[in-house]
Amino acid sequence: MKIIGLLGGMSWESTVPYYQVINDIVRRRLGGLHSAKIVLYSVDFFEIAELQRAGNWDGAGQAMIAAARALERAGAECLVICTNTMHKLVPVIEPAIGIPVLHIVDAAAAAVKAQKIQTVGLLGTQFTMAEGFYRDRLRARHGLTVVIPDDDARAQIHRIIFDELCVGIVRDESRAAYRRIMAQLVHRGAQGIVLGCTEQAMLVTSEDTPVPLFDTTRLHALYAAEWALAEQHK
Repeated sequence: MKIIGLLGGMSWESTVPYYQVINDIVRRRLGGLHSAKIVLYSVDFFEIAELQRAGNWDGAGQAMIAAARALERAGAECLVICTNTMHKLVPVIEPAIGIPVLHIVDAAAAAVKAQKIQTVGLLGTQFTMAEGFYRDRLRARHGLTVVIPDDDARAQIHRIIFDELCVGIVRDESRAAYRRIMAQLVHRGAQGIVLGCTEQAMLVTSEDTPVPLFDTTRLHALYAAEWALAEQHK
């Protein structure tokens, strides 16, 4: 079994399920007292969020590289970045380390394509929805069509993520807002919804939309567990 390096804390609420899901998969696959080999580096999200707000992506990149290198020195054989938004920096992080990055978009896309879905709605932070790093990978690498909410809806989603979900607050009115936004995406052709922010599964489930919902937190954790266990099946 390979050692998984988790780069978490962005926020810690969404890092906890990674540890749980990965260990659950390993125990179910190997049985008995088996558990996953994991190294965790958890950042102070306040510092990262301040760099994001300031648009200081160079600074954020340096912080992520330092954390990734620490995981590699600790014995991690892959890097799992436990947040969607910071995958924006994978092109900077990946060349700076000697272990592979298991990309969250690839995990999500595999699940989408397994259900024969072509068009997905994408929900996440403003960075994830409005910038190209996430949508372009879904389109160019995986051949998927992506639709995103309008400007007002994106601003509302971003606020809910940072002001509520990242600090552990779950509100019914925010769930209702998500339902409306997801319904709009379905009306525009979305056959499934990608929760492109690791906290969003705290707020909505498959019961909140008539189309398949893809929880990137769980899918990414499953992807990492499968990678770590691959040698066990040879």
